[in-house]
Amino acid sequence: MNNWQIFFDGHAPQYMENIFTKNTLAEVDFLEAELSLPPGSAILDMGCGTGRHSVELARRGYRVTGVDLSAGMLAQAKQAAQQAGVQVEWVQSDARAFSSEARFDAAICLCEGAFGLVGSGEDPEAHDPAILQRIFTALQPGALFILTALNGLRAIRECTPADVEAGTFDPLTLVQIYEMEIETPEGTQTVVVHEKKHLPQDLKRICQQAGFEVLHIWGGTAGDWGHRQVKLDEMEVMVVARKPFI
Repeated sequence: MNNWQIFFDGHAPQYMENIFTKNTLAEVDFLEAELSLPPGSAILDMGCGTGRHSVELARRGYRVTGVDLSAGMLAQAKQAAQQAGVQVEWVQSDARAFSSEARFDAAICLCEGAFGLVGSGEDPEAHDPAILQRIFTALQPGALFILTALNGLRAIRECTPADVEAGTFDPLTLVQIYEMEIETPEGTQTVVVHEKKHLPQDLKRICQQAGFEVLHIWGGTAGDWGHRQVKLDEMEVMVVARKPFI
């Protein structure tokens, strides 16, 4: 079990209290407009977390499969689906190992549910391309994919030489190392986690290397999605890509 799994298992009951979870309806409105799919289409939500996008998409008539590493997050997602009266297929899996015989009409990977969350000792340069390859394989030809990833431009502007000296920021890989606290029945636990940031041009490159055609790169911070240029200091970058028809 890597530290991200430990963190999210512990944080799951409090996850929906985070401020960035408060714009789900507007975010799903945006997804619907961009994906432009008929009701009943199959959507893969990679790194679905507590299922806030999955459940709302299912409520609007789509067939959704939500994948997450954390059993704790999936337990919250199942509860949310039950309360909403919708059916979602929930799968516990590392995003880098996910496979499905089904082929999806679209995929989303949002708000660092999987992308950028590097386990201790893992290769940060291999982690996210492996996720992209799994998503690419799971899609129908012509299917759209919407990704948000942590903005490397912000990290570069925020981090200092002291952070590099201390080993909490690697300027070569754009990985930041944090201590995060979770509340457990045994008390507060500190977990050290690794976050991989991406420059917009690097996101385009690794998506293309996975086989995608990159259509757009936009500002993608949760709660502020739109057809706009990436802001230097915002949290996330959005990529809209498509699996080629041929």
